[in-house]
Amino acid sequence: MHPFIRAAAAAVLVFAAGSVQSAADKAPAPALVERPQGARSGLTLTTLDEKAALQLSQGVVGKPVGDHVLLDRQERPTSLAAYRGKPLLVNFVYTACFHVCPTTTRNLQRAVESTLDVLGPDRFNIVSIGFNQPFDSPAAMKGFATQYGIHLPNWEFLSPAAAIVDELTRDFGFSYVATSAGFDHLNQVTIVDAEGRIFRQVYGESFTAADLAEPLKAMITGAPIPPQTGTLAEIADRVRILCSVYDPVTGKYRTNYALYFEIAGFISFMIFMIWLAFSFMRNRGDDGIQSG
Repeated sequence: MHPFIRAAAAAVLVFAAGSVQSAADKAPAPALVERPQGARSGLTLTTLDEKAALQLSQGVVGKPVGDHVLLDRQERPTSLAAYRGKPLLVNFVYTACFHVCPTTTRNLQRAVESTLDVLGPDRFNIVSIGFNQPFDSPAAMKGFATQYGIHLPNWEFLSPAAAIVDELTRDFGFSYVATSAGFDHLNQVTIVDAEGRIFRQVYGESFTAADLAEPLKAMITGAPIPPQTGTLAEIADRVRILCSVYDPVTGKYRTNYALYFEIAGFISFMIFMIWLAFSFMRNRGDDGIQSG
């Protein structure tokens, strides 16, 4: 591709990104911990230290995730490194949970389905990991996904070996403690970038499309354009993604056509400035020839 086209494309994407006020820059109000369901007075419960859990969770942002190998629902070994090249959403569940984990999973599903409208299913992946081993087996994870109707092609459910659970959860900054009624654990979705580094933690039992799409938009549109990709088509798609804005009334994304006009105006200005520079250089060359 011609260097000028590549430079112009980069300028367009930078300008468009600057025109969008990203909801990802707003700190979420975390609803951090799942409280055990069905607990009765008189039970002694070990509870999670929320402050320490949040510090651990935030402490891994920017760090790489290890190349752990887990089993998918068909008991096939699956390396987390295989997900590199695209952003990845990761959450932890335990299949015996009958309230918060299913609720969080359903809410994540709704947010992801709305996010697909703007990003498409080929731009990112989702992984749910069962941390209660050996009970969260591939069969249990398969049943969990089936029970809650999750059939998205870019969403997988994985089971780690019991021996790697501690190291795996530390990598993601995920905290949990066993209780008399199940587990106290951090409610988080971890966003991992295409290079396998933790980009952001999103907290809570419920998520809007914007909670996930805005960080994903930042990663997708800021990534280098692969040389094997149709460059102009990729630029157009990235501009389309940047010009999609979240509507809190409908809970969905819509196209903000005002941004298209801003981008068109910026491109026109760039072309005009290039034309001026070219004309100036040509006139200087003509003057040099005449004076010689």
